[in-house]
Amino acid sequence: MNAVLPRFLKSAYRKEPVISVLITMGLVDAIIGGFDDSWSLFAFGLGTAGVTLLLKVWRTQQRRPIAEEPVVQHYLPSRSSSKNLPMLTITKKKPPQ
Repeated sequence: MNAVLPRFLKSAYRKEPVISVLITMGLVDAIIGGFDDSWSLFAFGLGTAGVTLLLKVWRTQQRRPIAEEPVVQHYLPSRSSSKNLPMLTITKKKPPQ
C-alpha cells in the first residue's frame, strides 16, 4: 500500500497539476474545518473538491479520443529507382623494392 499511493499521486500531479492542486486544497480545507469545528471551512473545502472532481469528469468525457488508424508515412520508396552499383575489385599492387 505504501508504494502504490505515491505512484498514484505522482502520476495524477503530472497529468493534470491544476486539478490535483485544487482537489488537495479542498480536502485539506475540509479536514481542517472538520477538526476545528469550523463548518464553513469544512463546507468550502468539500465544495472546492467536489466542483473540481466534477470539472475533471466533465473534461475527460469531452476528450474521448476517436479511434483512428495510424497513418504510415514512408520516407523511402519500396524499391530503388537506380540500377545496382557494380562490384568493386581491389587490385593488389606490389610494393616498391
